[in-house]
Amino acid sequence: MKIAIPTADGKLAMHFGHCDVFAVFTVDEKEKTVLSREYLTPPPHEPGVLPAWLHEQGVNLIIAGGMGSRAQQLFVQNNIQVVVGASGASPEELVKAWMDGTLVSGANACDH
Repeated sequence: MKIAIPTADGKLAMHFGHCDVFAVFTVDEKEKTVLSREYLTPPPHEPGVLPAWLHEQGVNLIIAGGMGSRAQQLFVQNNIQVVVGASGASPEELVKAWMDGTLVSGANACDH
């Protein structure tokens, strides 16, 4: 499984469309371990581009602070599960919390 975390300055970007880099983790869900990680620079942010691009990268899940409802729909259409409302932890902490079942998601930090 691949998990994408939108980042800015090495931490969770509160709006996925404004991130500098996506931290993409390949994980073993059964063993709850990170097998690898890579940092991918996204193409320019335009409606619909990032969900399709992340799908091409093999991503199955995105953990974001905030994301508009249309973007969430586009991710689902690209077979990518969406978790919004995560807070500013490091990408590694967010992935570990998701694998442990302890990831806390709050209000969506995006209002469009």
